[in-house]
Amino acid sequence: MDPQDRHICSHAFEQRQDHHGAVAPPVYQTSIFTFPDLESFSRAQLAERERFIYSRGLNPTVKLLEDKLAALERGQACKAFASGMGAISATLFSLLKHGDHVLRINQTYGPSVELLDHMARYGVSHDGIAGDQQLTDHLRPETRLIYIESPSSLRMELADLEAISAIARKRGILTLIDNTWATPLFQKPLTHGIDMVVHSLSKYIGGHSDVVGGAVIADAKLIDRLFTNGHQLLGAALSPHSASLILRGLRTLPVRMAEHQRNALAVARFLADHPQVAAVHHPSLAKGAAADWAARQLHGHSGLLSLALHHPSYSRIANFIDALELMRIGVSWGGYESLALSPMRPDGSGQPLIRLAIGLEHIDDIIDDLERGFAALDR
Repeated sequence: MDPQDRHICSHAFEQRQDHHGAVAPPVYQTSIFTFPDLESFSRAQLAERERFIYSRGLNPTVKLLEDKLAALERGQACKAFASGMGAISATLFSLLKHGDHVLRINQTYGPSVELLDHMARYGVSHDGIAGDQQLTDHLRPETRLIYIESPSSLRMELADLEAISAIARKRGILTLIDNTWATPLFQKPLTHGIDMVVHSLSKYIGGHSDVVGGAVIADAKLIDRLFTNGHQLLGAALSPHSASLILRGLRTLPVRMAEHQRNALAVARFLADHPQVAAVHHPSLAKGAAADWAARQLHGHSGLLSLALHHPSYSRIANFIDALELMRIGVSWGGYESLALSPMRPDGSGQPLIRLAIGLEHIDDIIDDLERGFAALDR
């Protein structure tokens, strides 16, 4: 883990001398900012991107978070949003127009696919490929955006970021990656040529399962474009209070990610050796080209993984998950707590996988809980 990142999480941009030496940054819980005269207000409106006028645009607490996230990703600028989908929606609506095509790489977050389906009514098309498929075979003259998940959040699929970005730049295609799985501590896609990074701040960065937020990091020109056409017009503004909770999460992000990684690697090894398990999906176990991509791009591993059982069925998967006592059943991931769920449905639809979000509990307790699940498979 880069020592610079620890400094960014803890101290960068704080300007404590401006706030009476306060260790915790103040929460500017205000909707508006007033001015001493009409001329100064009018001048501020002409520089809405840089001035504090109305908290739907800029807010000091939110800006501190944005500055830290941009620095962690080694980007020029960041815009925070009220949710991950707020960030994704603003990005797609800002960048795409009638006739454009989006190529998705690896399994994309479900609501993002739903949004792209919805955008078909405005003349935007999309389709998807796996990270190991030949990219150039699927690009069209009208492709304007390549939308990547690497690692993805169900099968933890990987993609070659440098190869994708090189092809995209030659063709004038923008690239966007969801970097939520890795966090900026374990992967920095902008340094591999990707144009934009999106995060769900509700996951590891927030880290306590008590806040919802999103962010996009890119160069200043792209963020200005998103600010004007996406953030301001769609209105998914992150609240100052939510920003303060996410800033609190950043304080401990390096420590938490080290523990998530330690626990997840132990669980991945345990599952890989278990006789009931047919496959474990985690980048630490990647093989072939995917292993090379992981070694080149990832500086660590988060706690999200999935497994496939031998002889999978809905009843066996349900028996496993329902027997767990430590792990709870719930959506999302990246908090302190361990979670389990499956995309498989009672009618047999959906992928027959069990997804585990490995939390911060003691590893012995986590393994014991998984053993309870395996013991209940055929009850």
